[in-house]
Amino acid sequence: MRIDAHQHFWQYDPVRDTWITDEMRRIRQDFLPRDLRPELERNGMDGCIAVQADQSEDETRFLLDLAQQHPFILGVVGWVDLRVSNLATCLEEFASYDRLCGVRHIAQAEPDDFLTTDEVVEGVGLLGEFDLTFDLLVYPNQLDAAIWLVDRHPHQRFVLDHIAKPPIRSGELEPWATLVRELASRPNICCKASGLVTEADWDVWQPADFKPYLDVVFSAFGPRRVMFGSDWPVCLVAASYHQVLRVMEEYASDFSETELEGLFGDNAALFYDLEPARRQRGRRSQRSRRSRRAEGTD
Repeated sequence: MRIDAHQHFWQYDPVRDTWITDEMRRIRQDFLPRDLRPELERNGMDGCIAVQADQSEDETRFLLDLAQQHPFILGVVGWVDLRVSNLATCLEEFASYDRLCGVRHIAQAEPDDFLTTDEVVEGVGLLGEFDLTFDLLVYPNQLDAAIWLVDRHPHQRFVLDHIAKPPIRSGELEPWATLVRELASRPNICCKASGLVTEADWDVWQPADFKPYLDVVFSAFGPRRVMFGSDWPVCLVAASYHQVLRVMEEYASDFSETELEGLFGDNAALFYDLEPARRQRGRRSQRSRRSRRAEGTD
């Protein structure tokens, strides 16, 4: 099964979505499942992971409702406030949604030490009780904090979004490369090969621009811990869905069949514990416990 591990849906709101600048005006519109499904079908993709773009529980419910209506949305990475004292109660509420598979906070918009604060560290520590992953959305200067957080929770599943947004436009590799290798040495973290075109020169990028960064990522994480994500529709400011996919397909043209299946689907299914993976190996014990808790039988 071919899975896009990272994309977004929204109903554009100019008051809420101020992050969509004038430079990005191409995506100042609604993007919904009816818009994505044809792209997936044209590009041989079977399903996707919908990831939050707004920091609100309403956004999480919006994505979960879409997933209930559209089976090709295989999982949802939503948002909850990790810093609140009643976080366990919030997670209990969302536990009834089988397609909630992870949580993300837009840490790139926070101070560099955000991921090391006591409230966040404690909040992330609760996610494993509900079999939820945590997406790390950071800039290179926040990788030290990400490493610190991952070390605090060696049994929590983490994934690095957009390969930590290296400065592809300028062509610089360090200190990003050293920090990514250090982070990847922790076995409980994977990486999304996503968001590359938006870190390059939007108008004149070439596939070769991404090779040095992908070389670092695949060398550091290995092909079993990297998953493809389109970052649609954000990618549209610089490239079409097909162009983004082709960058990865061309880079991975020498991969084995097993490695290709992992990159374009199996790795995401295993990491997010999606239904295809569960059918192969049975449900995780934590997932079963989470279901029992939601039903009030545990």
